[in-house]
Amino acid sequence: MPGNTKQPLLYLEEYRLKQDPQDYGLADEVFNMSAFKSKLQVVIVRNDEEQGLEFDLIGVYPAIANAFRRLMLSEVPSMAIEKVYIYNNTSIIQDEVLAHRMGLLPLKADPRLFAYRTEESTEQGTEQDTLEYELKVKCTRRKDATKDQSNFDDIYKNHKVYSGHLKWLPKGKQGQIYSESSVSCIHDDILIAQLRPGHELDLRLIAVKGIGKDHAKFSPVATAYYRLLPQITLNREVSGKDAYLLQNCFSPGVIGIDENDCAYVKDARYDSCSRNVFRYPHLSDAVTMARVRDHYIFNVESVGALKPEVIFLEAVKVLKKKCRAFIDEIEAE
Repeated sequence: MPGNTKQPLLYLEEYRLKQDPQDYGLADEVFNMSAFKSKLQVVIVRNDEEQGLEFDLIGVYPAIANAFRRLMLSEVPSMAIEKVYIYNNTSIIQDEVLAHRMGLLPLKADPRLFAYRTEESTEQGTEQDTLEYELKVKCTRRKDATKDQSNFDDIYKNHKVYSGHLKWLPKGKQGQIYSESSVSCIHDDILIAQLRPGHELDLRLIAVKGIGKDHAKFSPVATAYYRLLPQITLNREVSGKDAYLLQNCFSPGVIGIDENDCAYVKDARYDSCSRNVFRYPHLSDAVTMARVRDHYIFNVESVGALKPEVIFLEAVKVLKKKCRAFIDEIEAE
């Protein structure tokens, strides 16, 4: 048992979690700023467009880690379509469903370049707080289409409405400041509706700045979650068929087999801690599974307007602003 380690551990037994006997948890800990600074670490593990940002937040309290997660989801702003003026909709999609779909289209616009709309703002908004778009699509039958054709792309024109059909309408001097590619939809191939001859859409769209706490369409992240770092220790040698059986009890890549057919811990980081090993009594005592209590593995995937690392930094700024406001209130009293 790795009970003498300095890392605060939570042990995973078959039916319960067990506290390390040398770790008293958070109950008796008194917050100390200098100790907090010495323990705090942020380690970037992976940062790419396809899989998002993965980083380790080490030496923090659960409340702080969860605060960052909630802020990224709910209080880091983004731009989204708020109002939809429907001048004509002869498709089979109801007006309210169509408006909801338009609101969920992710926009490239950087929210840091825009202001929040206030109660004094006009309905049309200004160039500082509003983006305006239009969507005009009409489905017609192609003149060269024959009766024996079955492919809808050959028969109909504009029978599928995509996010790429949105046209940006610059307000004021926006045309000089932004390009259409910088404020358009992140993906041009998002299917909005399917039309048939006689169907037509004529919409005007108003996008504003908001936060996920008001509506999920303003959330800048696709996913933002964390988990505790797994720690796996082999208590005895496991070889032969038992080694391969032990390997199958864990996620791929966690347990390796050496040239002597002996099991070893290859990489415990991505283990799901499923406890499958307890299904085999002769192996249950061979492994000690634990999680490091103050080591959080964060995964952040952006919707696309802001990069994941920028979203995390913006969350830090929001938390800092909240703390400053709270301190000012205390000092005022």
